Amino acid sequence: MGNVALPAPVIGFDLDMTLIDSRPGIGAVYDALAAETGVHIDTALVTSRLGPPLPAELANWFPADRVPAMVDRYRELYPALAIEPTIALPGAVEALRAVHALGGSTVVVTSKFAPSARLHVEHLELPVDDLVGNVYAAGKGPALAERGAVVYVGDHTADIAAARAAGTVSVAVASGPFPADALRAAGADVVLESLHEFPDWLKVSRG
Repeated sequence: MGNVALPAPVIGFDLDMTLIDSRPGIGAVYDALAAETGVHIDTALVTSRLGPPLPAELANWFPADRVPAMVDRYRELYPALAIEPTIALPGAVEALRAVHALGGSTVVVTSKFAPSARLHVEHLELPVDDLVGNVYAAGKGPALAERGAVVYVGDHTADIAAARAAGTVSVAVASGPFPADALRAAGADVVLESLHEFPDWLKVSRG
C-alpha cells in the first residue's frame, strides 16, 4: 500500500461491485426483460461484467434501434426488482465512515442511472454525501475534479481511467470483475482485496 499525503479528504467511490453487490437485482431485471421480450439474455454473463453503461450492455442483446426502448423499460423495472436483493459489500459502510471520521466527505460517481443509484444508497443507508450518475470511465473525471476529490475508489479498470482523468489517486478494490493483478497492470496506485482494508490505508496515507 502506498503513502499519499492528503488534505481533509473528498473521496469518490464507484457503486456497483465497489460499495454494493447489485448482481442479484440486476440479474432479476434482465430476466424480466428477457421474459417480456422473448429475447435470450445470458444473465450470468451480464452480471459477471458490470461496469459499462446500460446501453452498451443492452446492445449485446438487442438491435440498435431497440436499445433506447429497452433502456427505458429496464429503468422502469429496476426499482421493484433490483433494490431489495442488493446488499452492501463487506467493509463498504466502514470505508465511508472512515472518510467522515477524518472530517472528509464522500461522493458516489457511477455509470448507473442516478435515480436508481440513489435508491440503493437510501435503501442500504450508506453514508454518502453526494452522488453523480450516468458517467463512465474518463467521463467521471470532471465530476470528481469539480468536487475536489483526492481519491477515487473503484473495482473496474474504467475506474482507474476515471481517477487518471480527474488527477486523483486510484484505489482499486478486487471485488468486481478484475483480479488484483489486472488492476495493478491497469495502473492503479493502490490495490486492496476488499474495502475492509480501506480505513487503515486511509489513516496511513494521511500520515
